[in-house]
Amino acid sequence: MNSVDTDTPATRAWGDHRSRLFGIAYRMLGDVGLAEDVVSEVGIAAVVQERKSATVQSWPGWLTTVCVRRSIDEARHLESVKEEYPGAWLPEPVATEALPDEALANKELLSVTLLHLADQLTPEARAAVVLARAFDVPTGEISSILGKSAAAVRQMISRAERRLDLDRHTAHSGNRQVIDRLVDAIRSGDQSGALRLLLADDAIFWSDGGGLVPSTRNPLFGNDRIIRFLTAVIDPDDPTSQQVTGVVDVNGEPAIAVTKDAGLRVLAVEIDEAGLVAGLRQVNNPHKLERLRAGVGLR
Repeated sequence: MNSVDTDTPATRAWGDHRSRLFGIAYRMLGDVGLAEDVVSEVGIAAVVQERKSATVQSWPGWLTTVCVRRSIDEARHLESVKEEYPGAWLPEPVATEALPDEALANKELLSVTLLHLADQLTPEARAAVVLARAFDVPTGEISSILGKSAAAVRQMISRAERRLDLDRHTAHSGNRQVIDRLVDAIRSGDQSGALRLLLADDAIFWSDGGGLVPSTRNPLFGNDRIIRFLTAVIDPDDPTSQQVTGVVDVNGEPAIAVTKDAGLRVLAVEIDEAGLVAGLRQVNNPHKLERLRAGVGLR
């Protein structure tokens, strides 16, 4: 059996760009394990391609193309999984400190809020806006990757940006002062009065328990329903209830750490132009929190 040469142009390029490829795949899928699988598959495909003696003019470009196309295929499969998922499907949060700079890129389309909202896009549209906004890939290169005209790609990106209201989310995400006030309000014991000052009238609450822990199966619409729910499940004086334990950096911005029976949960906060809380997304599914629990730091 011939030995495997692990120091070739393909393997060196894959090693150099591995973190960036993960950043693309994770934004496409919202699942760390699936993103890691895609990146590994891309590395294997590069070795196979190189052994064919096929000429590759740019390994970084080749790797990006294969990563995006495999992520699109995986996203299509994931759509059917989400249809059978018990309740809301939310992305797997990642500790910001665990993400290398190449994966963080400029932090666009990385928050739990935007990854969840991006589910409404087709996989191709999601790929186009991820490449353009998070990684500054030129339109012509995106066109080649997706097999679409440059005009079609520009239109796809423009529509995706409007649908996600991307500029607003980028400008107002991660407002630490609002999040600190929300933590204080939940801990105050006067949640009804304190929370009403912070929540938008049309705020929405989602939770993802994956059928493994109790969670709301449907979104809660309006601040009245959200306040009643939070008051029922979080009691600062009852150690058996959910407890807010601090603020944690996930996906490039602060979120609220919640514990229940020694298990960590993450509450991501969406803030509108008025500085009010427009959306709350609580990840309770323990499978989606395994990696985060290992090294998360509370502040």
